Amino acid sequence: MLLEDLVVILKVAEFRSITAAATNLDMRTATASAAVKRVEASLGAELFVRTTRHLRLSTAGERYLPHCEQALKMLEQAKLNMREDSGIIDGEIRIALSSDLGRNLITPWLDEFLDQYPNVTLRSSISDSKIDFYRDSVDMALRYGSPNDATMYGFKICDVPRVVCASPEYVAAHGSLSSPEDIAQHNGLLYQLQDILQDDWQLNDGKQEHKVKLKGNRASNDGDLVRRWCVAGKGIAIKSCLDMSTDLLAGRVVNVMPGYSPTATELWLVCPSRQSITPTMRLLRDMFRTNAEAILDKLNQQELI
Repeated sequence: MLLEDLVVILKVAEFRSITAAATNLDMRTATASAAVKRVEASLGAELFVRTTRHLRLSTAGERYLPHCEQALKMLEQAKLNMREDSGIIDGEIRIALSSDLGRNLITPWLDEFLDQYPNVTLRSSISDSKIDFYRDSVDMALRYGSPNDATMYGFKICDVPRVVCASPEYVAAHGSLSSPEDIAQHNGLLYQLQDILQDDWQLNDGKQEHKVKLKGNRASNDGDLVRRWCVAGKGIAIKSCLDMSTDLLAGRVVNVMPGYSPTATELWLVCPSRQSITPTMRLLRDMFRTNAEAILDKLNQQELI
């Protein structure tokens, strides 16, 4: 029995279709079908119940597949351990990134990583939508907020302050802000996540929390678009200081309320299982931590946050 045949079996079980599994594995349907027949012949049992329209696991398949999957994971982990001991960095990075952070900060970092490790390839998925590791075919995700799923594994990259920001041109035209109450008189640039409009802002002055309800004529589920509106002078926005770091350092936006801090967040690199933590992922974790801390240090040194 070939290991490649077991991979085909798992894909057929995942897609409930030999044709779909073959397409995913970039092989002919006849080749995938032959692999299924070889495994079944070796076991002396049918793993799938086939009809003209459907394919499902048989009772024997339901018992066999979990052991097959576990065995392949153990072999893959052993392979990764050997490659890690040998210092070999290759394979494909399949990573999900949020829109603003991914486009404007992380992508250049990944370009440098690929230059350093030419045997690595990249598949980048950029979206602010919630990630489903299996539906979206990614191995890791760089996301704001600590993981709330106990089944996930991950590494905290850093704490991330957030800022109330606007362009100098907007401040010149509409006046500066000195208290949370002033915010209500300004045009809010609002972020919308999963149809929830984030128009309730919380600020802390070191003594107490202040809650402000925002009004605005622009909202988007794309964080990068909110940033662009802010730089263009369309209003004020609460943003991660990492998302706005280039604009803050270049003076394209300013922290309009340095005495009041929005609730901070965290940046995490997460994956669906411990087996997903590869040598490449650890190198990415270290790079993200080093680069993010360097930006935060620069923003602090210039008193921009």
